[in-house]
Amino acid sequence: MAGWLYGVGTFAARHAKAVLGAWLAVLVLAGGAFAAFAGTLTGSFDIPDTASSEVIAELEEELPDQSGATGTVVLRSEDGSFTDEQIAAVADLGADIEEQDDVAAVVDPFVTQGELEGQAAELETGATDLETGQAELDAGAAELEEGQALLDEGRAALDQEQASLDEAREQAEAAGAPTEEIEAGQAEIDAGRAELDAEQERIDEGRAELESGQAELDAGRTELELGTELLQHAEGIGVVSDDASTARLTVSFTEPMLELDDASREAVVDVVEAAEIEGVEIVPASDLSMTVPEVLGVGEVIGVVIAAIVLVVVLASALAAAFPIVTAITGVGIGSLTTLAFSGVIQMSSVTPVFGVMLGLAVGIDYALFLINRHRTQLLEGTEVRRSIALATGTAGTAVVFAGSTVVLALLALNVVGIPFLGVMGTAGAVSIVVAVLLAVTATPALLSLAGTRMLGRKGRERREAALAAAADTAAGASPASTTPGQEPARPMSTGSAIARVLVGVVALLVVAIPALDMRLGLPTGENEPQESDAYRAHQIVSEEFGEGANGPLLVTADLPGDLDETELLQAQLEVVREIADQEAVVAVAPIAVSEDGTLASFQVLPEEDPNGESTADLVHDLRSLPPVNGEYELGVAGQSAINIDISEGLSDALPVYLAVVVGLSFLIMVTVFRSILVPLVATAGFVLSLFATYGVATAVFQWGWLAELIGVHSTGPILSFLPVIVVGVLFGLAMDYQLFLTTGMREAYVHGASARVAVAEGFRAGRRVVTAAALIMIAVFAGFISSDSVMIKSFGVGLAVGVLFDAFVVRMLIVPATLHLLGRSAWWLPRWLDKVVPNVDVEGAALVEQQPAPAGGGSTGGRHAAGEPVHEEQPTSSGSGRHTR
Repeated sequence: MAGWLYGVGTFAARHAKAVLGAWLAVLVLAGGAFAAFAGTLTGSFDIPDTASSEVIAELEEELPDQSGATGTVVLRSEDGSFTDEQIAAVADLGADIEEQDDVAAVVDPFVTQGELEGQAAELETGATDLETGQAELDAGAAELEEGQALLDEGRAALDQEQASLDEAREQAEAAGAPTEEIEAGQAEIDAGRAELDAEQERIDEGRAELESGQAELDAGRTELELGTELLQHAEGIGVVSDDASTARLTVSFTEPMLELDDASREAVVDVVEAAEIEGVEIVPASDLSMTVPEVLGVGEVIGVVIAAIVLVVVLASALAAAFPIVTAITGVGIGSLTTLAFSGVIQMSSVTPVFGVMLGLAVGIDYALFLINRHRTQLLEGTEVRRSIALATGTAGTAVVFAGSTVVLALLALNVVGIPFLGVMGTAGAVSIVVAVLLAVTATPALLSLAGTRMLGRKGRERREAALAAAADTAAGASPASTTPGQEPARPMSTGSAIARVLVGVVALLVVAIPALDMRLGLPTGENEPQESDAYRAHQIVSEEFGEGANGPLLVTADLPGDLDETELLQAQLEVVREIADQEAVVAVAPIAVSEDGTLASFQVLPEEDPNGESTADLVHDLRSLPPVNGEYELGVAGQSAINIDISEGLSDALPVYLAVVVGLSFLIMVTVFRSILVPLVATAGFVLSLFATYGVATAVFQWGWLAELIGVHSTGPILSFLPVIVVGVLFGLAMDYQLFLTTGMREAYVHGASARVAVAEGFRAGRRVVTAAALIMIAVFAGFISSDSVMIKSFGVGLAVGVLFDAFVVRMLIVPATLHLLGRSAWWLPRWLDKVVPNVDVEGAALVEQQPAPAGGGSTGGRHAAGEPVHEEQPTSSGSGRHTR
């Protein structure tokens, strides 16, 4: 690798203009691809195979009208109530929205409110009608009872007459008297009895009619009671506020939220923003108008300016300091444009290109710095310009390629966690890193070649001339004069100091990490949007007028038998509603729809808090853990809140897996590079410490609200759900950079004969300057993103800036050197069998350095760290294995 990069550096130095022209052409091509193929970015995030996605799939099949995404437009009257003209204008707005692509329907709040009021009025009328009907039935029953009583009296009178007639017949028959009169009397009695029987039949018919009427009345009363109770449970779910000053117009789309084309949502927003209703404030909510963060802003520019100042201080030349800035900005342009060119065919979140910019700027500057610093040191020693460029590319460039490769691997590993949008983010970041590495080993040598010795500055050129003059004097036989003050031998720290450093560093990081124990994950809502944004304004209005939960109601489904009649269906819905309403943090529940075959019912549930509230998350879990209602109605939970919770929990579950992959990868890489077991263990433990301390700071700021106002965070809540995973990937790569540029110097000193503790001191002295500069640049660039209006970008900026601060200055420059000092020779122990298996990786091109002749200035280019600073005087070593010999 070192030899090949030496050739690359030589080619770039000899053909500098052609190399730079090629990169300019690549930038133009990337811009052309962006212009031709770029699509829109999305504010939605998706994780496949979640509980919510299963419910949405069921809705698409059974209740397609309920499966689509929804958006809200908030309307507030400036006069306190809506006039008829304003209500008509709102209806016109709804009609305009309904004409847009992918819009299924628009729910007019005033029509809906009228329907709700009509339903309530119908229930009241129904109750009155039931009372009237019951009174009429009761009156009819009384009349029937009175008729029955008269009938019974008539029947009793006939019975008496019959008894008298029977007695007269017996007497007449006994006396042999004629019975014609008696028979005539019998005929009258029989006729009377027939009349009574006919009347009884009429009474029985009337009674049957009354019973039927009573049954209908009872059924109506049951339905009325069920409907009344359902309506009572739905109180609180409204589209017009109690004071009639605010209304919510709901837009239903044909596609689910995660499949909806952003262009369709934007078309609706355009219609809303173009609408003008006199005296009415019209605000699209966050489900329509989430803010897309800027790729570059003022804060980012300030971060680059601070990085430039650090570069000027380190390189002592404004010209040399400009080169890393130029290559980094070029790399960001190529990486961002290339990434965005794929946004037309790949669903890409709005933070993906910003993430690429963050990484591209930071590592682009750092990687160029490592190479330029090495070249500068060699020039000061008198090395010829082009040979120095080639040598710097072969040595520091090799380290840059290795460091960049570790970051790329960590970012690409985001694809293994099974979360598509996270994989896209990781891939976009990896593209930015690859471009930064390629620019560092090609464009940077080309720029250095064009600059020649001018990149040293006036004082640097004077030092170089002095070195060359001393070399000429030496060649002429004169005694060489020292051109630079000699470095005193490195002195190792005391054991007590090492123990104190380890304790202070570890305890400090553990204390800072304490808030991470309370870390909750979530996704931004309208409350987290910039205060001047429509999304934030809409969120606040809805919270004030309809309650926090109205910003993210839940959609609950219930599986039904499918063979229920109307009353049984109402009863089943009520049983489900009662079960849901009994849960904590539920404000209201309302049935929405039932599938045509009666097998699926949907309900809207209004929670107490917004989608990021703890009680909302608990409610989702409680509903999903309920046994089937009435032993047969299985519940499912969806809606924006549930989807956000599923995504956050999916990312939370992926974090340990990804962390294990990264930590395992970290350990294996460092065993190969440092040929040690304990050094990788110490480095990995330090990485984990800095990682959890970073989580602690993020939790304290964004969740607890500590110093939140200082960085413009106006609303606290859960940590951005994918921040922990992203921080793992990025910090791992950067931690490997710092570990490499510090610890390889220690190992080099050790294998060249220094004692273990002296080697730690010499390696630390060799690398601290450039690592400090690189870390400060990273912190400045990442911190620049804290000024973003987007809370997602702020959290990235805080997390990565603090992470670099902890890892570079506390772990790599405090804990690791002190721990290696305490470990002594055992730090470099490697089992013999493993020593034979592990390849000997030369990540700094040491073999290439040893093959080079001494520079004109008489300094040795051997035994140097990638930073370009001498480690110590070399001593005989064994070749290849890296084992310590004296």
